Order: sequence, then C-alpha cells, then structure tokens
Amino acid sequence: MTELLLKLFVKGHRDTSDARVRESYGKLSGITGIVINLLLFTIKIIAGTLAGSISIIADAVNNLSDSGSSVVTLISFKISGKPADAGHPYGHARMEYVSGLIVSIAVMFLGLELLLNSVRKILKPQELVFSWLVVSILIISILLKLWLCIFYGKLSRAIRSEAISAAMIDSRNDILATAAVFVALLVSKFTGFNTDGWMGAAVAIFITISGIKLIKDTVSPLLGTAPSKEMVDRIYRKIMSYDGIVGLHDLTVHNYGVDKYFASVHCEVSADQDILVGHDIIDNIERDFLEDLGIHLVIHLDPVITDDERINNLKSKVDSLIKEISPEISIHDFRVFFGITHSKLIFDVVVPFDFKYDDEELIEIISGKISGIDESYRAVITVDHHYVPDFHK
Repeated sequence: MTELLLKLFVKGHRDTSDARVRESYGKLSGITGIVINLLLFTIKIIAGTLAGSISIIADAVNNLSDSGSSVVTLISFKISGKPADAGHPYGHARMEYVSGLIVSIAVMFLGLELLLNSVRKILKPQELVFSWLVVSILIISILLKLWLCIFYGKLSRAIRSEAISAAMIDSRNDILATAAVFVALLVSKFTGFNTDGWMGAAVAIFITISGIKLIKDTVSPLLGTAPSKEMVDRIYRKIMSYDGIVGLHDLTVHNYGVDKYFASVHCEVSADQDILVGHDIIDNIERDFLEDLGIHLVIHLDPVITDDERINNLKSKVDSLIKEISPEISIHDFRVFFGITHSKLIFDVVVPFDFKYDDEELIEIISGKISGIDESYRAVITVDHHYVPDFHK
C-alpha cells in the first residue's frame, strides 16, 4: 500500500536525495495523517458516546490533535523545501526539526491530559456500556493506526525525517492507548470490574514519557550534534587521499537539515611546498567535497616543517609525554623558536569537553613535563576542544 501511494503521489520517489522528492514525501505524510486521524476522530467519538467511556472520548480528541500535528508536518516540509535566501543563507531545512519538536511537545501534553482525565475517572468511575459495535470500532481504529504507524516508519527511514519519525512514535502510542481502552471494556463486560481509569492512567504515563524522550531527540539536532563516526571517517579518508596533504585537524561539521552540511578543517602541507600548489590542492578538495558528498567545505592551509630532524625529534618527545598524560588528547601546529637562553615550543593541544583536567591545570602539567626534557624549554600552549568525536588519534 505504501509503495502504491508513493508511486501515485511522489514522482521519482526512489531519488530521496532530491529536495523536491523529499518535500513530496512530507506532503504525502501530512495529508495521509490528516485524513486517517480525522476518520479515527469521527468513529471514536461515536464509540465513546455509545459506551459512555471518557478514555475513548479522550482517545478521539487525541486523534483530532494528531490531525493538527499532520498539518504542522505538512507546512514544515513546504517551508523546509524553500531554497536559501538573504535572510536564511543556509536554507530552511531545519524547519523539519521544529515540526518534530512541536509534535513531540503535543505528545507529552496529550499524555498529561489523558493522565488527568484518567485520575478523575478513577476517583469517580462511571459504568461502561458494552456493545459489539463499539468493540468493532475500536478494532478498526487499532488496525488503521497500525497501518499509519508502519506507513510513517517506512517514510521516515526513506528520507531520515525526525518529524515523520515523531509522528510514527505518536501513532504507536495511539495504538497502545486504544488497545488499553479495548481491554478495559472487555474486562468490565466479563468481570464487572471497571478498569477504564486505571488503563487510561497507565497508557498516559507511557505516552508522557515517550513525549519527553521525543522532545530530547528532536531538540538535539536544533542545538547542533556531533557528526557520526561514519561521516568523520569518510571526511578523513577523502582528505588524506590527496597528494600533498600530510595531516589535518580542527574539523568542524554543522548540520542545517538532513544532508545539508557545512564544514571547515585545517589541512597540513609541507612548508617547503609552493604556496600556489598548496592553494590548488585545497581548491580541488573543496570542489570535490561539494560535488561528491554535498558538503560545503572550507579549508585553512597550515604549513608544517617536515624536514628538520631536530624539530621532528622534539615533536616526537612532546607527543610521547602528551600520551603519558592521557591517550584522549593530541597536539597539532607544533612550532619551535630556538633562542640563546631559552626556546619556545608552540603548539595546540586538543582535549575532549569532559576531560579530567581543566584547561589551566592541563597547561601547567604539560609545561612541567616539557621543562623536564630541558629546563630552557618554554611551552606556549593553546587548548582546543573537540567539535567532532576524535576517531583518528
């Protein structure tokens, strides 16, 4: 069914890297959600009225709000598909994350509302009116929501959408809520014990917790998260494949929506190499990254001395003492100015954000160890922090 809908309403649906195809996925998701949830709202209102069940009526209102969430998703994909402009030079793709956050907040508040209604029902229980018509409506509701959940899941995986993924989780919660109502109705019919409020409360707690987790998951990309290990590996391997590049550091990657990446990095080249040759190398790398990976990459060129045996040996010693302090840290941009009374060792040290020493403590420790090599050595240290996970120490 999902494949048929994609063929009918999404032209070139297999090319999910195309922005227009992605927007069409979002529109299909939103429109389908609106139609299914309005249908569910209508039939559940009928069932809740016939059964006199507050939990069924609350579940119906939940479906009505889900239609509103689908409208939000529909609008967000329309906005996120807009090209970059003067006010938003990085594009509008993050609007999809905003949509996911709105849906997540709605899930949490609906869970709290259902919990409140369920507590009222526990304190003042009302007799449920059993009918097979109501049972049939609830079964149909569960099956429709199950199909919608699977539908959302396939679409979210195809285009890696946080917004549609949030809608999928919401649909799963709706299945559990309706199933709980269904069980409560059967228990009341065959045992005489009214569990309507208790079932509603259990499901409400689960939905609220899911909403909180969804909020956390959708806020992260808005705040800015570290790139995946696979992306970092791919960037390192590709840059180091170019002749003339001897090292790289200070990689940063910013995400402005799915497959919307902007990055910067420092690339080390031999100081003896002609500057025009080095500039040509980084121009080629920047162009290739945009064409091959869709990453807007900016490179800072760092010349390093590679043929001075004295400096190389000294750098090797500093590398060793740095590893003695912790294998989590590393150095780059190592330079030495030799003087008559003392020599300056200038370099950057890269540490993770949760490192056991603060910056001042670390500088003091490293400076002490460098003085242990030779009392005339003075360390001039700049502390950097990882903007991406360091998989290449």
